[in-house]
Amino acid sequence: MSESMSIWSLIANATLVVQFVMLILLGLSFTSWYFIWRRQTVLSAAKRSIAEFEERFWSGIDLSRLYVQINSAANPNSGQENLFRAGFKEFARLRKNPNSDPDAVMEGAERAMRVVLLREQEKLDENLPFLATVGSTSPYVGLFGTVWGIMNSFLSLANEQQASLAAVAPGIAEALIATAMGLVAAIPAVIAYNRYSSLVDSVLHRYETFSDEFSGILHRKAHAPEATETAAN
Repeated sequence: MSESMSIWSLIANATLVVQFVMLILLGLSFTSWYFIWRRQTVLSAAKRSIAEFEERFWSGIDLSRLYVQINSAANPNSGQENLFRAGFKEFARLRKNPNSDPDAVMEGAERAMRVVLLREQEKLDENLPFLATVGSTSPYVGLFGTVWGIMNSFLSLANEQQASLAAVAPGIAEALIATAMGLVAAIPAVIAYNRYSSLVDSVLHRYETFSDEFSGILHRKAHAPEATETAAN
C-alpha cells in the first residue's frame, strides 16, 4: 500500500465529520475496555468471596461469633457478608423486645436482606448498560461516518471532467475505516455484556439461595422455645 493510501494518511486526510466520528468511536472503545476490566475485577472478587464466606458460614460457627468476626474484618466484595450482617443485625435488634412476635421479627430480617440484595444487584450491574449501548450503537455511528464519506466521494465526482476510481477511492477507503472502527468498538462490548450478564445472574442466584437458607435458619431460631440471641452491636 502506498504512503498516500495508508490507513494513517486516510484518517489524517478525512473530512472533519468522519474524523469526529472516528474520535467518538475511539473514545467509546477505550472506555468499554476500561469498564470490561472493572467488571472482570468486581465479578471475580465476588465469586471468590462466595466460596470463602460459605465455607465459614457452614463450618458450624455460632452466628453471633461470626457476626462479630465479620464486623471486625469486613470484606467489601462479599455480598453474602452484607446479606448476613443486615439480616442478623435486624433479627437481633427485633429480638431484644421480650414481647416480639416471631413473624414480625422474620419479616424485618427478610426486608433488611432484600434491601441489601437490591444494592448488591446495582453494584454488580454497574457499567453493563454502557457496554450494551456501545455494542448496539457503535456500528451505526461507524455507518454514519461511512455514509458521509461515500457521499463526499460521489459529490467530488461532480467537479471531475472524467470519473475515475482514483478520484473516489480515498473517500470510500476513509469511510470504510469508520465502519471498521465501529465494529472494533462494538464486538468486545457485546461479548463482554453477554458474558458478564450471565455471571451477574449466577452470582445473584447464589445470593438469593443464601438469603433463603439463612432465612430458614433464622426462622427456626425465632420460633424455637426459649431461644436466646446475642444482640448485635
